[in-house]
Amino acid sequence: MSAVFLLSCPDRRGVVSATAAFIAEHDGNIIHAEQHVDGSGDEAFFFQRIEFDLDGFGIDRDAILDAFAPIASRFVMHAELHFTDELIPTALLASRQPHCLYDVLSRWRSGELPIDVRVVVSNHPDHRDFCEHLGLPYVHLPVTADTKPQQERAIMTTLTEHRVELVVLARYMQILSDDFVSEHPHRIINIHHSFLPAFIGANPYRQAHDRGVKLIGATAHYATADLDEGPIIAQDTEHVSHRDDVARLTQKGRDLETMVLARAVRAHAEHRVLVHGRKTVVFS
Repeated sequence: MSAVFLLSCPDRRGVVSATAAFIAEHDGNIIHAEQHVDGSGDEAFFFQRIEFDLDGFGIDRDAILDAFAPIASRFVMHAELHFTDELIPTALLASRQPHCLYDVLSRWRSGELPIDVRVVVSNHPDHRDFCEHLGLPYVHLPVTADTKPQQERAIMTTLTEHRVELVVLARYMQILSDDFVSEHPHRIINIHHSFLPAFIGANPYRQAHDRGVKLIGATAHYATADLDEGPIIAQDTEHVSHRDDVARLTQKGRDLETMVLARAVRAHAEHRVLVHGRKTVVFS
Protein backbone atom coordinates (compact mmCIF):
# COMPACT_ATOMS: atom_id res chain seq x y z
CA MET A 1 0.00 0.00 0.00
CA SER A 2 1.27 3.46 -0.86
CA ALA A 3 0.27 7.11 -0.75
CA VAL A 4 0.29 9.58 -3.63
CA PHE A 5 0.87 13.31 -3.36
CA LEU A 6 -0.39 15.43 -6.25
CA LEU A 7 1.17 18.85 -5.90
CA SER A 8 0.97 22.09 -7.84
CA CYS A 9 2.31 25.55 -7.10
CA PRO A 10 4.23 28.46 -8.60
CA ASP A 11 7.68 27.19 -9.53
CA ARG A 12 10.26 27.99 -6.83
CA ARG A 13 13.61 26.61 -5.80
CA GLY A 14 13.50 24.06 -3.03
CA VAL A 15 10.03 22.64 -3.58
CA VAL A 16 11.29 19.20 -4.65
CA SER A 17 13.76 18.91 -1.80
CA ALA A 18 11.21 20.09 0.76
CA THR A 19 8.72 17.42 -0.26
CA ALA A 20 11.36 14.68 -0.39
CA ALA A 21 12.74 15.75 3.00
CA PHE A 22 9.27 15.61 4.55
CA ILE A 23 8.84 12.01 3.42
CA ALA A 24 12.36 11.00 4.47
CA GLU A 25 12.07 12.63 7.89
CA HIS A 26 9.07 10.43 8.64
CA ASP A 27 10.75 7.21 7.50
CA GLY A 28 8.98 7.10 4.15
CA ASN A 29 10.40 5.45 1.05
CA ILE A 30 9.73 7.16 -2.28
CA ILE A 31 8.59 4.63 -4.88
CA HIS A 32 8.09 6.97 -7.82
CA ALA A 33 8.46 10.69 -8.42
CA GLU A 34 7.75 12.75 -11.51
CA GLN A 35 7.56 16.48 -12.01
CA HIS A 36 6.88 19.05 -14.71
CA VAL A 37 7.23 22.82 -15.03
CA ASP A 38 4.80 24.63 -17.31
CA GLY A 39 5.75 28.06 -18.61
CA SER A 40 8.79 30.13 -17.77
CA GLY A 41 9.94 33.01 -15.61
CA ASP A 42 7.39 34.46 -13.22
CA GLU A 43 4.63 32.52 -14.99
CA ALA A 44 6.24 29.10 -14.43
CA PHE A 45 4.08 26.58 -12.60
CA PHE A 46 5.31 23.41 -10.93
CA PHE A 47 3.54 20.03 -10.88
CA GLN A 48 4.58 16.86 -9.10
CA ARG A 49 3.31 13.37 -8.48
CA ILE A 50 5.19 11.57 -5.75
CA GLU A 51 4.31 8.09 -4.53
CA PHE A 52 5.72 6.68 -1.30
CA ASP A 53 5.43 3.50 0.72
CA LEU A 54 3.26 3.75 3.83
CA ASP A 55 4.83 0.72 5.49
CA GLY A 56 6.65 2.10 8.52
CA PHE A 57 5.72 5.71 7.78
CA GLY A 58 5.90 7.75 10.96
CA ILE A 59 2.59 9.60 10.64
CA ASP A 60 -0.89 8.13 10.68
CA ARG A 61 -2.40 8.34 7.20
CA ASP A 62 -5.23 10.58 8.39
CA ALA A 63 -2.74 13.10 9.76
CA ILE A 64 -0.32 13.32 6.82
CA LEU A 65 -1.94 16.28 5.08
CA ASP A 66 -2.08 18.29 8.32
CA ALA A 67 1.59 17.56 8.95
CA PHE A 68 2.43 18.60 5.39
CA ALA A 69 0.41 21.84 5.64
CA PRO A 70 3.35 24.10 6.65
CA ILE A 71 5.24 23.08 3.48
CA ALA A 72 2.16 23.60 1.35
CA SER A 73 1.64 27.04 2.89
CA ARG A 74 5.29 27.99 2.39
CA PHE A 75 5.13 27.29 -1.35
CA VAL A 76 1.50 28.40 -1.86
CA MET A 77 0.87 24.84 -2.91
CA HIS A 78 -2.28 22.92 -3.70
CA ALA A 79 -1.76 19.46 -2.24
CA GLU A 80 -3.87 16.35 -2.67
CA LEU A 81 -3.20 13.06 -0.91
CA HIS A 82 -4.54 9.73 -2.15
CA PHE A 83 -4.09 6.12 -1.09
CA THR A 84 -3.74 3.21 -3.48
CA ASP A 85 -5.95 0.95 -1.38
CA GLU A 86 -8.90 3.34 -1.68
CA LEU A 87 -10.72 2.86 -4.98
CA ILE A 88 -12.77 5.76 -6.34
CA PRO A 89 -16.56 5.16 -6.10
CA THR A 90 -17.68 5.38 -9.73
CA ALA A 91 -20.88 5.57 -11.75
CA LEU A 92 -21.20 4.87 -15.47
CA LEU A 93 -23.74 6.76 -17.56
CA ALA A 94 -24.71 5.20 -20.87
CA SER A 95 -27.26 5.33 -23.65
CA ARG A 96 -27.90 2.69 -26.33
CA GLN A 97 -24.39 2.22 -27.72
CA PRO A 98 -22.76 -0.58 -25.69
CA HIS A 99 -19.08 -0.54 -26.68
CA CYS A 100 -17.66 1.88 -24.11
CA LEU A 101 -19.90 0.68 -21.28
CA TYR A 102 -19.08 -3.00 -21.83
CA ASP A 103 -15.37 -2.31 -22.25
CA VAL A 104 -15.06 -0.31 -19.03
CA LEU A 105 -17.03 -2.91 -17.10
CA SER A 106 -14.92 -5.73 -18.52
CA ARG A 107 -11.70 -3.97 -17.57
CA TRP A 108 -13.09 -3.18 -14.12
CA ARG A 109 -14.26 -6.76 -13.54
CA SER A 110 -10.84 -8.14 -14.57
CA GLY A 111 -9.05 -5.75 -12.19
CA GLU A 112 -7.48 -3.74 -14.99
CA LEU A 113 -9.22 -0.52 -13.94
CA PRO A 114 -8.73 0.33 -10.24
CA ILE A 115 -12.17 1.84 -9.65
CA ASP A 116 -15.16 0.90 -7.50
CA VAL A 117 -18.10 0.76 -9.91
CA ARG A 118 -21.25 1.19 -7.83
CA VAL A 119 -24.05 1.88 -10.30
CA VAL A 120 -24.90 2.18 -13.99
CA VAL A 121 -27.43 4.80 -15.06
CA SER A 122 -28.98 4.86 -18.52
CA ASN A 123 -31.78 6.59 -20.36
CA HIS A 124 -32.48 3.24 -22.10
CA PRO A 125 -33.19 -0.21 -20.65
CA ASP A 126 -30.94 -2.07 -23.10
CA HIS A 127 -28.05 -3.01 -20.80
CA ARG A 128 -29.94 -4.08 -17.68
CA ASP A 129 -29.36 -7.82 -18.05
CA PHE A 130 -25.64 -7.39 -18.69
CA CYS A 131 -25.10 -5.08 -15.70
CA GLU A 132 -27.24 -7.07 -13.30
CA HIS A 133 -25.36 -10.22 -14.33
CA LEU A 134 -22.26 -8.43 -13.01
CA GLY A 135 -24.10 -7.66 -9.77
CA LEU A 136 -24.42 -3.95 -10.51
CA PRO A 137 -27.48 -1.82 -9.81
CA TYR A 138 -28.95 -0.61 -13.11
CA VAL A 139 -31.03 2.56 -12.92
CA HIS A 140 -33.16 3.24 -15.98
CA LEU A 141 -34.12 6.91 -16.19
CA PRO A 142 -35.80 7.68 -19.52
CA VAL A 143 -35.69 11.28 -20.69
CA THR A 144 -37.50 13.60 -23.07
CA ALA A 145 -36.98 17.28 -23.75
CA ASP A 146 -39.79 18.08 -21.31
CA THR A 147 -38.55 15.80 -18.51
CA LYS A 148 -34.82 16.48 -18.77
CA PRO A 149 -34.53 18.64 -15.58
CA GLN A 150 -36.37 16.04 -13.49
CA GLN A 151 -34.37 13.17 -15.00
CA GLU A 152 -31.10 14.93 -14.27
CA ARG A 153 -32.13 15.53 -10.67
CA ALA A 154 -32.91 11.82 -10.40
CA ILE A 155 -29.42 11.02 -11.69
CA MET A 156 -27.86 13.32 -9.08
CA THR A 157 -29.96 11.66 -6.37
CA THR A 158 -28.73 8.25 -7.54
CA LEU A 159 -25.11 9.42 -7.46
CA THR A 160 -25.58 10.72 -3.94
CA GLU A 161 -27.22 7.49 -2.76
CA HIS A 162 -24.24 5.49 -4.03
CA ARG A 163 -21.69 8.04 -2.77
CA VAL A 164 -20.21 8.40 -6.22
CA GLU A 165 -17.07 10.50 -6.69
CA LEU A 166 -16.32 9.83 -10.38
CA VAL A 167 -18.78 9.84 -13.28
CA VAL A 168 -17.79 8.15 -16.55
CA LEU A 169 -19.86 9.06 -19.59
CA ALA A 170 -19.67 5.82 -21.56
CA ARG A 171 -21.22 7.29 -24.71
CA TYR A 172 -24.05 8.90 -22.75
CA MET A 173 -25.86 10.78 -25.52
CA GLN A 174 -27.34 13.55 -23.42
CA ILE A 175 -25.95 17.02 -22.79
CA LEU A 176 -25.45 17.63 -19.07
CA SER A 177 -26.56 20.91 -17.56
CA ASP A 178 -24.13 23.45 -16.16
CA ASP A 179 -25.50 22.76 -12.67
CA PHE A 180 -24.79 19.04 -13.01
CA VAL A 181 -21.24 19.60 -14.23
CA SER A 182 -20.48 22.21 -11.56
CA GLU A 183 -21.43 19.68 -8.88
CA HIS A 184 -18.63 17.38 -10.09
CA PRO A 185 -15.66 19.55 -11.12
CA HIS A 186 -12.99 17.48 -12.89
CA ARG A 187 -14.83 14.34 -11.84
CA ILE A 188 -16.81 13.67 -15.02
CA ILE A 189 -14.91 11.96 -17.84
CA ASN A 190 -16.40 12.08 -21.32
CA ILE A 191 -15.38 10.29 -24.51
CA HIS A 192 -15.72 12.19 -27.77
CA HIS A 193 -15.84 10.53 -31.17
CA SER A 194 -13.11 12.64 -32.77
CA PHE A 195 -9.66 14.07 -32.32
CA LEU A 196 -10.90 17.41 -31.02
CA PRO A 197 -11.59 19.79 -32.56
CA ALA A 198 -13.17 18.04 -35.54
CA PHE A 199 -16.55 16.92 -36.82
CA ILE A 200 -19.34 17.81 -34.43
CA GLY A 201 -22.97 16.83 -34.18
CA ALA A 202 -24.70 13.71 -35.40
CA ASN A 203 -23.20 11.01 -37.60
CA PRO A 204 -19.52 12.00 -37.30
CA TYR A 205 -18.32 8.96 -39.24
CA ARG A 206 -20.69 9.78 -42.11
CA GLN A 207 -19.27 13.31 -42.12
CA ALA A 208 -15.74 11.92 -42.03
CA HIS A 209 -16.47 9.52 -44.87
CA ASP A 210 -18.05 12.24 -46.99
CA ARG A 211 -14.97 14.41 -46.51
CA GLY A 212 -12.59 11.57 -47.39
CA VAL A 213 -10.58 11.86 -44.17
CA LYS A 214 -7.30 10.00 -43.81
CA LEU A 215 -7.17 10.08 -40.02
CA ILE A 216 -9.80 9.45 -37.36
CA GLY A 217 -9.46 9.80 -33.61
CA ALA A 218 -11.02 9.86 -30.18
CA THR A 219 -10.65 12.22 -27.23
CA ALA A 220 -11.34 11.72 -23.52
CA HIS A 221 -11.71 14.88 -21.46
CA TYR A 222 -13.20 16.25 -18.28
CA ALA A 223 -16.71 17.58 -18.85
CA THR A 224 -17.21 21.31 -18.35
CA ALA A 225 -20.00 23.79 -18.98
CA ASP A 226 -18.46 24.41 -22.43
CA LEU A 227 -19.50 21.38 -24.47
CA ASP A 228 -16.51 19.28 -25.56
CA GLU A 229 -14.09 22.00 -24.43
CA GLY A 230 -12.95 20.46 -21.14
CA PRO A 231 -9.34 19.64 -20.26
CA ILE A 232 -8.12 16.73 -22.38
CA ILE A 233 -6.83 13.61 -20.62
CA ALA A 234 -6.15 11.18 -23.47
CA GLN A 235 -6.29 11.06 -27.28
CA ASP A 236 -5.43 8.66 -30.06
CA THR A 237 -5.73 8.42 -33.83
CA GLU A 238 -5.74 5.81 -36.58
CA HIS A 239 -5.02 6.14 -40.29
CA VAL A 240 -7.86 5.24 -42.64
CA SER A 241 -8.19 5.13 -46.40
CA HIS A 242 -10.65 5.38 -49.27
CA ARG A 243 -11.30 1.64 -48.86
CA ASP A 244 -12.97 2.21 -45.46
CA ASP A 245 -16.74 2.61 -45.78
CA VAL A 246 -18.92 4.15 -43.06
CA ALA A 247 -19.34 0.82 -41.26
CA ARG A 248 -15.59 0.22 -41.18
CA LEU A 249 -14.89 3.78 -40.03
CA THR A 250 -17.45 3.36 -37.27
CA GLN A 251 -15.85 0.09 -36.16
CA LYS A 252 -12.38 1.62 -36.07
CA GLY A 253 -13.70 4.69 -34.29
CA ARG A 254 -15.41 2.64 -31.60
CA ASP A 255 -12.22 0.67 -31.01
CA LEU A 256 -10.39 3.96 -30.48
CA GLU A 257 -13.10 5.27 -28.17
CA THR A 258 -12.89 2.26 -25.87
CA MET A 259 -9.08 2.41 -25.64
CA VAL A 260 -8.91 6.17 -25.08
CA LEU A 261 -11.68 6.17 -22.47
CA ALA A 262 -9.99 3.33 -20.58
CA ARG A 263 -6.67 5.21 -20.59
CA ALA A 264 -8.32 8.34 -19.24
CA VAL A 265 -10.22 6.52 -16.50
CA ARG A 266 -7.07 4.63 -15.49
CA ALA A 267 -5.00 7.84 -15.35
CA HIS A 268 -7.62 9.49 -13.14
CA ALA A 269 -8.03 6.42 -10.94
CA GLU A 270 -4.27 6.12 -10.46
CA HIS A 271 -4.07 9.79 -9.49
CA ARG A 272 -1.84 10.74 -12.41
CA VAL A 273 -3.77 13.80 -13.63
CA LEU A 274 -3.46 17.42 -12.56
CA VAL A 275 -5.68 20.08 -14.15
CA HIS A 276 -4.14 23.44 -14.96
CA GLY A 277 -6.58 25.91 -16.45
CA ARG A 278 -7.92 24.46 -19.67
CA LYS A 279 -5.35 21.67 -19.94
CA THR A 280 -3.94 18.78 -17.95
CA VAL A 281 -0.63 17.36 -16.86
CA VAL A 282 -0.83 13.56 -17.12
CA PHE A 283 2.05 11.74 -15.46
CA SER A 284 3.30 8.39 -16.73
